[in-house]
Amino acid sequence: TGHIIEQIQIVENIIAEGYGYEKNGSVYFDVLKFNEDHTYGKLSGRKLEDMITNTRELTSQSEKQNPQDFALWKKAEPQHIMRWTSPWSDGFPGWHLECTAMSIKYLGNNFDIHGGGMDLKFPHHECEIAQAEASNHVSPVNYWMHTNMLTLNGKKMAKSTGNSILPDELFTGDNDILNKAFAPTVAKFFMFQAHYRSILDFSNDALEASEKGFYRLMDAYRSLSEIRAGNKSSYDVAEWRQSCYDAMNDDFNSPILIAQLFEGVKYISALKEGEASISKNDLEVLKKTMHDFLFEVLGLVDHSSEGEEDNNQLAGAIDLLIELRNKARADKDFATSDKIRDQLLEIGIQLKDGKDGTTYSLS
Repeated sequence: TGHIIEQIQIVENIIAEGYGYEKNGSVYFDVLKFNEDHTYGKLSGRKLEDMITNTRELTSQSEKQNPQDFALWKKAEPQHIMRWTSPWSDGFPGWHLECTAMSIKYLGNNFDIHGGGMDLKFPHHECEIAQAEASNHVSPVNYWMHTNMLTLNGKKMAKSTGNSILPDELFTGDNDILNKAFAPTVAKFFMFQAHYRSILDFSNDALEASEKGFYRLMDAYRSLSEIRAGNKSSYDVAEWRQSCYDAMNDDFNSPILIAQLFEGVKYISALKEGEASISKNDLEVLKKTMHDFLFEVLGLVDHSSEGEEDNNQLAGAIDLLIELRNKARADKDFATSDKIRDQLLEIGIQLKDGKDGTTYSLS
């Protein structure tokens, strides 16, 4: 409503260019006329002749010259609350016009990226393109990014049927489909495992699987500080690093990026077990690449780096329990040893026995 003047100016431009017409106080965009000089439907891949064949005229649309035409300005009925004065009538802008007006005002005639839901590609974004090109002869957007829908347990989300989930419910676990709460960074990681143009299905099992994967990545990243470099590498770190960039350059293909990061995890595990080697330079590249893509590109958060004082206290308590467990094992008191291990696991602390001693991870 704060940009009515700009919207009226665009309608006037479109009429002056011959792509709009007034009828009974309303103004419509002439899609057929526009398509003579431009391509209507190029974003969605629709052909105008197919739209004409499949369109049925409705009585309420009878004042339009063609069924495909869309409203730029609508004359307000007496009971319509929102109305503004215009050269054609007291009325209101068409659905698509406000986006064109505000993007031109604040971003210019052409800008780089326009996002939105897949359901807006046609007709909304298609009409935005037509309005902008008809008004100022410039294609408004270089790259369109359309996100797909979320489903819940394989079904469309709908509040009316109870098949829905809100962000705060995800973070508190206060929803019948959830067995527990999930950290915001785990939820983000879960969403990155589907491409933004693909449907993503929420379920408790899928979230728990993502949580395990997330902590596996964090554990691997933290363990990089324990790795000692050698003279040469048994893995092509430069090629792996490039594959991470290639994934993001492929239309922000986050699932492929995550797969590549887990390839890095395999290498880190092999290094920890002494089954692989890495040079000093490659170790620095490995550390930086993992850091940059986990925390800068994907924007994940390693909660173990927050609250350092609390973490130190926790680490001290766990180390004490590991020491008690080691003593029980040395005394062949396996019942106590297993009890310590199992009860720690129940609260999300997993002990890992290796040749260099016992370590732990948080889940």
